Amino acid sequence: MARKTLANGENDTRLRGARWWKEVGWKHVFAILVIIYCLFPLLYVISASLNPGGTLTGSNDLFSTFSGANYANLLDTDYPTWALNSFIVSSATAVGTVVMAAAAAYAFSRFRFKGRRGGLTTLLIIQMFPQMLAFVAIFLLVLTLGEVFPFLGVGSNLQLIAIYLGGALGSNTFLMYGFFNTVPDSIDEAARIDGATHAQIFWGIIMRLVTPILAVVGLLSFVASYGEFILARIVLSRPENYTLAVGMYVWGTDERNAPWSLFAAGAVVAAIPIIALFLYLQKYIVGGLLAGGVKG
Repeated sequence: MARKTLANGENDTRLRGARWWKEVGWKHVFAILVIIYCLFPLLYVISASLNPGGTLTGSNDLFSTFSGANYANLLDTDYPTWALNSFIVSSATAVGTVVMAAAAAYAFSRFRFKGRRGGLTTLLIIQMFPQMLAFVAIFLLVLTLGEVFPFLGVGSNLQLIAIYLGGALGSNTFLMYGFFNTVPDSIDEAARIDGATHAQIFWGIIMRLVTPILAVVGLLSFVASYGEFILARIVLSRPENYTLAVGMYVWGTDERNAPWSLFAAGAVVAAIPIIALFLYLQKYIVGGLLAGGVKG
């Protein structure tokens, strides 16, 4: 590497010419290509949502027309109801997942009991199998449960939340378990000396110290349930209870008359809550994931 002495006496070790292209320059070119590859589908969907033609083939010329008619027409459909259902289901699932996973992680991190290691191993094995693999068993269970408790039967958003929470443990518990291990045990001991109970320590002290991992788990749970389709399609049978994923799928099932421009507008609007949530919680994401990767 060629060195050049600067006016202040320091050596200039910056890469130049062919060496710069070999070690650094190609990375910039590759990054630009990846960005273009990722942005093009997004630009195409936004362009289609602004095209009042109603077809995707008429949107090949990006942003040839600008119209907000598709966004206005969303209000005349069931889209607002689907969006509300998705928000309720995803929010309830995220809150329930955070509480359940935090309680389990606190128990595994702070207590020593028989079966502790076996329980952690079981959670590790269970998380390797997606919940959707059991959709047949889940459907039969929902049918049987609906005969006893009608409000938990097929078509109920409450039943869908219960199904999502059934798979809330696993990776979420492991992620929180690693973060809980970074909190010194001396804090718990000091609180117990002052007369605090385990519940007071958990809710009043530990939960405040592990805010980053709570935000990460809540965000991941919200995003996963917000876009989940298979289980929602099995459970939800009435259009007024559809989530966005199911409702917009129904729009796209008609191969000849599907309202693709309306679909594109709905997809753009549906992405706004996720983007806003990521921007709001981005300060917790990196710290929460890195600290949660430490297993104790």
